[in-house]
Amino acid sequence: MAANFNNSAWFYDRLSRLVYGNSLVNAQLYLLSFIKPGSRVLIVGGGTGWILEELTKIHPSGLLITYVEVAAAMMDLSEKRDIGGNEIVYIQNEIEQVNLTPGFDVVITPFLFDNFTEQTLKTVFTHIHTSLKPEALWLNADFQLTGKLWQQFLLKSMFVFFRLICGIEAGKLPEIKTCFISNSYTVVDERTFYSDFIVANIYRNAIVYM
Repeated sequence: MAANFNNSAWFYDRLSRLVYGNSLVNAQLYLLSFIKPGSRVLIVGGGTGWILEELTKIHPSGLLITYVEVAAAMMDLSEKRDIGGNEIVYIQNEIEQVNLTPGFDVVITPFLFDNFTEQTLKTVFTHIHTSLKPEALWLNADFQLTGKLWQQFLLKSMFVFFRLICGIEAGKLPEIKTCFISNSYTVVDERTFYSDFIVANIYRNAIVYM
């Protein structure tokens, strides 16, 4: 059963800025800089959709965007965003339930995988992976633990909060980087934020499942 982020749609962005300042936003803005003109883009778990307006500032037109978000309240906010001259298809559903047409140049997964158990991560990852072109870019932002005690405390607090409010299934971070490595992705670039607690990774796809 998918987490219900409808309960947090009205305060999600404000809460993230209260706790992390602009770090979550800056990590995602960094990812957007790697998208080339004319790309076919898949965005999974875009939340309130502010990322669409930021993407439009970089590419006012020419992008073909498929925007997948499971929460209806989040999707309602996303559909009100300015997308300029870009073409977009909105899909409100769990990504693993969406029949994606292969051929995406880029996929963006902003703070998506920390919601999942290891098994769900593998299922979602494989489903997205099969929709990408060879040499496609996977732009991922998420949390990571680097051995600092405050990171563990903050992460645990987040899991407890979002499990109570939104019903997320995760209780700890899954092995996100391991999943990319085991599927033959290479790291193109990486940048950390918020004292290394937040990491933005640019991966390149080398192998596509048949």
